Amino acid sequence: MARKAMKPNKAVAKRFKVSKTGKLKRHHGFTSHLMSARSAKRRRKLRGSEIVPEVHARRLRKLMGIKKGPGKIATARLAARKAKAAAEAAAPAAA
Repeated sequence: MARKAMKPNKAVAKRFKVSKTGKLKRHHGFTSHLMSARSAKRRRKLRGSEIVPEVHARRLRKLMGIKKGPGKIATARLAARKAKAAAEAAAPAAA
């Protein structure tokens, strides 16, 4: 019997965006109305996005169906950088 494919949770996928490094970004709440009661500093802070803490991000990534987190992406980038440096070091020696 075939295994059932994992379906990503679309509600989570719509509310969070994945950054280039694999972290999850979210928007602030409490921004729909009554903003005149808040200070200008608070309104500016609420306008921007925020990074989700990694404790919650792991669970949300699983719901979204994303396999790689920030740790795996950083490791892959480091390996690619080392491979590129090794190739560049070997190229002048061969010429």
